[in-house]
Amino acid sequence: MRYKVTFVVGLALGYVLGTRAGRERYESMKKSAREFAQNPAVRNAAETAGHTGRVYAGKAYAVVSEKVGDAVPASLVGRVRGLRDRSGGVEDDWGTSNT
Repeated sequence: MRYKVTFVVGLALGYVLGTRAGRERYESMKKSAREFAQNPAVRNAAETAGHTGRVYAGKAYAVVSEKVGDAVPASLVGRVRGLRDRSGGVEDDWGTSNT
C-alpha cells in the first residue's frame, strides 16, 4: 500500500511540474511565433506569396474556362456561384455563355 501511495504522489507531482514546464514552453513558443509573424520581412513575403497565388489562380481560371467552355453542368455552375456569394467573392462570368 505504501508503494501505491508513493507512486500516486510521485505521479501527481510529476504531472504538476510537467504541466507547469510545458505551459511555460508553450508560452515562449507562442511569443516567438507572434514576433516572427510581426516581422516586416515575413509580412512582405506572405503578402507577395498571396499576390502571386492570386495571379496564377486567375491565369488558371482563364485557361480552364477556355478549355471547358459550355461543357460545365448547370448544377456545378450553381454550386460555384453559391460558394462565391457566400464567401463575398468578386463578380465574374463563370457559367455564363459568351454567345
